[in-house]
Formats: sequence, C-alpha cells, structure tokens
Amino acid sequence: MAKALYGHVGGPDPRMVSEMRRLQQRIRDLEAELIRLQAQNDALAAQTRDDALSRMQEREPALT
Repeated sequence: MAKALYGHVGGPDPRMVSEMRRLQQRIRDLEAELIRLQAQNDALAAQTRDDALSRMQEREPALT
C-alpha cells in the first residue's frame, strides 16, 4: 500500500527532478533580474531627485 501511495518504487522520478532543477534555476534567474531592476530603479529615482533639486535651485526668486 505504501508503494502505491508513493507512486513508484525506484526513488524520485527523473522527470520530476529535472523539472525541479529547471524551476530552481528559473527562480535564481528571476531573483537576479529583480536585483538588477531594483538597482536600476534606485539609480533613476536618485537622478530624478537630483534633476528636480537642480531645477528648484535655478528658479528666480519671488518678488518681495
């Protein structure tokens, strides 16, 4: 009965092991892409803040 519940006798299915390895690699690839995109986003946000700050400093003073 235990063999029937396990599904097979010879250990893990090679196709299942292969699929798990493929999925684990895909997860690593996506995590690396996420880190790259976060760094790119941080750089763009910093650049936008710097540009906004420099535009604010270039404005003429208000009339007093």
